[in-house]
Amino acid sequence: MRKLIKIGAFILACSVFANCSNTRYLKPGQNLYKGAEVKINPDSSSKIDNAKQVKSELEGKTRPRPNKSFLGLKPALFIYNLAGEPKKPKGIRNWLRNKVGEPPVLMSEVKLKYNNDVLKSYLISQGYLQAEVTADTVIKRRRGKAIYTANTGIRYKINQITFPPDTGDLTHVINQNKDKTLLKSGDFYDLDTYKNERIRIDNDLKESGYFYFSPEHLILQVDSTIGKNLVNVNVRIKNTTPDASLKPYTIKNINIYPSYSLRRDSLLRKLEPIKYNDFNIYDDRNTYRSRVFDRLVFFKKGERYNRKDHNQSLNRMVNLGAFRDVRAEFLPIDSFKNNQLDLNIYLTPLKKNSLTFSVLGTNKSNNFIGSELKITQTTRNIFRGAEQLDVSASGGFETQYSGQSKGINSYSLTGEAKLTLPRFIVPFYKPKSTNAFTPKTIVSLGYQLLSRDTVYKLNSFKAQYGYNWKENQFKEHNFNPASVNLVTSNRDTTSLGYKDLIKQNPGLQYTLENQFIIGSNYNFTFTNQMQDKRRHNLYFFGGLETSGNVWGLFTPKNAEGKRELFGTALTQFVRVETDLRNYYKVTPTVIWANRLNLGYGYAYGGSNSLPFVRQFFAGGTNDIRAFRARSLGPGTFKVADDVVFADQGGDIKMMLNSELRFKLVSILHGAAFVDAGNVWLRKEDPDRIGSEFKLKNALDELAVGTGVGLRVDATIFVIRLDGAFPIRKPFLPSGQRWVVNDIDFGSKTWRRDNLVLNIGIGYPF
Repeated sequence: MRKLIKIGAFILACSVFANCSNTRYLKPGQNLYKGAEVKINPDSSSKIDNAKQVKSELEGKTRPRPNKSFLGLKPALFIYNLAGEPKKPKGIRNWLRNKVGEPPVLMSEVKLKYNNDVLKSYLISQGYLQAEVTADTVIKRRRGKAIYTANTGIRYKINQITFPPDTGDLTHVINQNKDKTLLKSGDFYDLDTYKNERIRIDNDLKESGYFYFSPEHLILQVDSTIGKNLVNVNVRIKNTTPDASLKPYTIKNINIYPSYSLRRDSLLRKLEPIKYNDFNIYDDRNTYRSRVFDRLVFFKKGERYNRKDHNQSLNRMVNLGAFRDVRAEFLPIDSFKNNQLDLNIYLTPLKKNSLTFSVLGTNKSNNFIGSELKITQTTRNIFRGAEQLDVSASGGFETQYSGQSKGINSYSLTGEAKLTLPRFIVPFYKPKSTNAFTPKTIVSLGYQLLSRDTVYKLNSFKAQYGYNWKENQFKEHNFNPASVNLVTSNRDTTSLGYKDLIKQNPGLQYTLENQFIIGSNYNFTFTNQMQDKRRHNLYFFGGLETSGNVWGLFTPKNAEGKRELFGTALTQFVRVETDLRNYYKVTPTVIWANRLNLGYGYAYGGSNSLPFVRQFFAGGTNDIRAFRARSLGPGTFKVADDVVFADQGGDIKMMLNSELRFKLVSILHGAAFVDAGNVWLRKEDPDRIGSEFKLKNALDELAVGTGVGLRVDATIFVIRLDGAFPIRKPFLPSGQRWVVNDIDFGSKTWRRDNLVLNIGIGYPF
């Protein structure tokens, strides 16, 4: 350990003063490779329009890559050299050198001719048909780089495009869709566009039944001899294309094996199939109801094969979550002599019952540490319709390990049952879904007990009926037309302890009221984060919830003017929330992430504010990290530091986060961030002066915090450590809220009052 600390300190010194030379570790005759530089048309007056982009692309295609750099330094190479040659196959030195470190990339590894050919080939593929590339090396002080000079010539453009004459069904399909061609007169010659054009034509043919056709059966002949730096493109079908690829196929038999395994293969094929619509179902165990396959298989007997039905059928069966293995097999009848295919679908179900157990550790910015244990029993295909029943039970605890409330404990017990049915169940109506994603009807029941030491206990009973469906891979909808939530609390309002608690925390009294929340909610999510190649990735969440709108028409008012149901107040409100996130890739290893989170709640019918379980909160591990969880606001109000449970909610929320994420070494990543925001009440609380939202004062009442963080990103999990401190405190008098000048890292008192440590699982957003 002492050696590791010593090495770490030396690395840090090197990073700060940048006076460590990696070349002193090289053997005689070796030179460190610094990278490649590409010069475009240096001796010519002709310039190309996208020179910077072409230069970047060319430099990225050279090999090898130099050692990784960060702020001009090479930390991985530092570690490799400092670790030295390990004496043992295991240990810290071996781990540092071979796992964290990176060996030097040498000039001797650079293959100039190979790189020349690669760069020239790329330029030609981009339309620079007369391009030439030469290379040389420059070595200085045992560091070298490769310099490539590219003389591009003029970039060629497309003059005209011709397609094969319409002489039959196949060529008719090609010509019928030629207006969708990606090749346009006047566009630059681009090999990637030509490849995509072949794929486009192949897709059109697949949709028309040409199952055995392939993009490789198309050839795009380019004539560059017409002059004026123009080319003619002639699309043709290769003469060597097999006959099977030149004719469309229809579906003859659709055979489904719902409980398939290799061990039972011969047995299943000997069974007498169950005839249902266009399907032959081979299942001696009667695993699924036959009508299930109406929603999974889009093909019809006698129709032409098409790729859309093929993909949608596979996606439906995979996304259903009922099968361990899904396979579709298309077999020609009579070995290609006719134009018919048999479709065999092999489905291997998941186990009917499974039990999962999970342990979750938590450490929050309000000095609470704890853990949660959860066990879930999953029963699949419970009604033979590919349904899934999840019954779970969990328990968790928190304890405050520092601060004035040290030793205060909380615990929660939760039970939930959720039934998922892979179809829409709507009274008096049978909706149809034709996309690749399986719609779901979800019914859930749940109960949670939350005990906050001797302060109070909350009981929450919840029942919900709703639908979940995906419009496509980017858009998802959740609609719950019926949602019932009953919240009750156990407390003695006449006790002296309770009165003292309410006096310390005025907002808590509303938290502990018994409430009925009966209404509907709808959520919409859009994300393209799965598209890794995009420079910009977006995430958007929008939610709308209403409560008491219909029931309020039939529920009588009590003496205080509030509507009650079975002696419990019926809350009436409308709640809207949006969450917009943008992830911009500055470089492949640097991401600038931003989030805008807005929320607004309007309570009416005797309710002055949203119920506690629907309020917005600010502060905490995934929020405004310079303030402890739920302690910020509302408005300019400040809860006392010695309050055990801050829990300061609001009807309105505004939050902005900006975080620069960058890779350091291996799985270790860093971050620098700024968070801003607050919550407010729609109406002023007399016991919390300054809590009301006023548009003209909103920006002046924002809290701002900043900090840095470390993340261990092992792909399957992320452990996060963030250190933050406030630079703007909204509860201070106007004009004194910026506290940048008060920052004093050397002061123990300042650190105690301002530094907040957040430990979390996953990224904050």
